[in-house]
Amino acid sequence: MSTDAHESPDPAAPSGPSREPDSEPPDTALVAIGGIAVLAVVAWAALGKHSFDRVSRTALGWVLSNFGWLFVIGADVFLVLCVVIAVSRFGRVRLGRDDDDPEFGDLAWIAMMFSAGMGIGLMFYGVGEPLLHFVTPPPGSGVTANTPAAARTALEYSFFHWTLHPWAIYGMAGLALAYAGFRKGRGNRLSSVFVPLLGEERAAGWPGRAIDLLAVFATVFGTATSLGLGALQVSKGLNLTTGVRDSRSLELIIIAALSAAFVLSAFSGLHRGVKWLSTLNIALAAALAAFVFVLGPTVFILNTIPSATGSYLHDLLLLATRTGAFTDAKWLGAWTVFYWAWWLSWAPFVGTFIARISRGRTIRQFLVGVLLVPSGATVVWFCVMGGSALRLDMTGAADMAGTVKQGAEASLFALLETLPLDVVTAWIAMLLVMTYFITSADSASLVMGSLSSRGALHPRTWLVVTWGVLMATVAAVLLVAGGLQSLQSATILVALPFVLVMLALCWSLLRELREDPGAGPARHHALHGLRDALRTMVGEALTEQGPVRHHRLRRVADSVREREESEGRPGSGPQG
Repeated sequence: MSTDAHESPDPAAPSGPSREPDSEPPDTALVAIGGIAVLAVVAWAALGKHSFDRVSRTALGWVLSNFGWLFVIGADVFLVLCVVIAVSRFGRVRLGRDDDDPEFGDLAWIAMMFSAGMGIGLMFYGVGEPLLHFVTPPPGSGVTANTPAAARTALEYSFFHWTLHPWAIYGMAGLALAYAGFRKGRGNRLSSVFVPLLGEERAAGWPGRAIDLLAVFATVFGTATSLGLGALQVSKGLNLTTGVRDSRSLELIIIAALSAAFVLSAFSGLHRGVKWLSTLNIALAAALAAFVFVLGPTVFILNTIPSATGSYLHDLLLLATRTGAFTDAKWLGAWTVFYWAWWLSWAPFVGTFIARISRGRTIRQFLVGVLLVPSGATVVWFCVMGGSALRLDMTGAADMAGTVKQGAEASLFALLETLPLDVVTAWIAMLLVMTYFITSADSASLVMGSLSSRGALHPRTWLVVTWGVLMATVAAVLLVAGGLQSLQSATILVALPFVLVMLALCWSLLRELREDPGAGPARHHALHGLRDALRTMVGEALTEQGPVRHHRLRRVADSVREREESEGRPGSGPQG
């Protein structure tokens, strides 16, 4: 982690605002409108499946055809801003009072952040996506399917979709929320970030409520989609390991059982339920990856990590600026733009959650941790899991490419079947998906409870549970209706206005950071140092050299000050 963890507070920085109350009553109007809107969409999907599917597909096609470039540019802007802010003078600003210590230790912080951000997704696509790109290389890549070059390109695109860009989106959302909530004391809700642009009155009124409502809406559907993916994978795992028939009824039982576990976790609180389960997730995932690494193609994996990472970094600029102008727009919409939209729809949830657990860290520590640690772990995960599957297929040891025809959720279990103790590891994988399900539901419900309670850090437990049950119901109803694909489309559609909201959020954050005394001066001139030295000498002259020497030094210092003012530089103000 960054060395900023032990930096002493900047003496020029303020002591910070008073802490906001930990608990606020629910915003009844926001809860009612959000709940009714979600239920209305679910009812439409359940009762009018075909019309919902037709409308959502048409709208999705229109968005991807006309605004794909906006998603690409927006994701690039967020990544650049993360890097620039982290290395700039703003990096020393603490997210809270200047004497605040981090609320959670590094391991628990990383575990909760990682579990909330991508847990189920990595289990679902960690093997499946590299195999899909291996069988059908991205257009314009210039590689032949089922070759070593296709394997390298498959991992390169998997890194591109799952590492720096998504975590930059989460990082900017989380940074803005943590700064507004802990540094400025305005509460843990998205609208609080927009005070510099909207003003306090409008941010607290209906314009701000509309932003929070959109965040709740996106969180419900974005998370419900992931919960549906988790249920599908657990159901597939039970089918392959126990022979239980993979059916909608089994998926509903899984959702009901895991939702009950989520309720218990929610009642236990953030410091117990989410923290303990997130740490368990990291331990289980590390154990599963270590097992595959040791018993799988170890040397190939070790060769793959630097090779695929270097290829990804070398081609990052090209990958990050590719739009539908000179490539297959349909493929781009199905993969890159789809992912950027999905991450944006998750930004209110993941950003609010990682902001909630990041009190007391500096901006540099926050951004380094959010951007690099999960990205590094994701690279290792794809190289171990996806790389092993690619190696098995290229050597002819197993027909891994054929397993993707059964769906991406089957690929992980097909990989584990090629190793010893396949039944045990399959159960561990299913347990891992289950715990990710619980922590995702718990984290998302906590965020929605906070957003609908005027930014309360500890929203009412009944409200958190209500949002969680509603979210699980969304996943269950749309699975029964066969509308999971339609749900994913709806999630992307919600992300379109969020591109503009996120860009405005970045601008608002930068406006406030420029005025934060904790960031230090914008520039430091040589004459500043000369003037400070002369003032020190003047102080010593008062006690040691007498009034005559003091008078001469004072005249020199005054001349330096007049020269600075004539050149248009500030004097001894808070930013000077």
